Amino acid sequence: MNKKANVMDANAMKRALTRIAHEILERNKGVEGLMLVGIKTRGVPIANRLKERIKEIEGVEIPIGELDITLYRDDLSHAGDLNEPQLNDAKLKEQVTDKNVVLVDDVLYTGRTVRAAMDAIMDHGRPSQIQLAVLVDRGHRELPIRADFIGKNIPTSQNEIITVELEEIDHEDHVIIYEKNK
Repeated sequence: MNKKANVMDANAMKRALTRIAHEILERNKGVEGLMLVGIKTRGVPIANRLKERIKEIEGVEIPIGELDITLYRDDLSHAGDLNEPQLNDAKLKEQVTDKNVVLVDDVLYTGRTVRAAMDAIMDHGRPSQIQLAVLVDRGHRELPIRADFIGKNIPTSQNEIITVELEEIDHEDHVIIYEKNK
């Protein structure tokens, strides 16, 4: 893979997440009944950052949860002949029933991870609403799923890969586009 462009640095990510936090609060009319759920791996630290920004803005700490969803496709490991997401684990410290749940992920691509995450949430209760916040929307949807809150739209070709690197996991913050070798 060849590095094509660094499209977001740490400051751009911080600004995008601050904007998303304000948009979440505006759309949900505050923090009442609000819950963030990060999709592992990189959705979890992004959800934690959003939680901290919301706390700075509103002075209230909102509940947060984690979903561990493994998506089986040709660029990840396969489980037999299944080409379906596998739900491994959910850490939800609070009930989702009657909550406005905001799923949080790093990149929205085909929509399959989000579909699996919605299934997992519904297995744990019936939220009032499920919303989606992503740092990057790169297009190429295979399912009719769209994000409610987007840090940055980055139109890509099928020959490109977007990687989100986070301080908590990768020791630095940025979003990079790579081009696959032909």
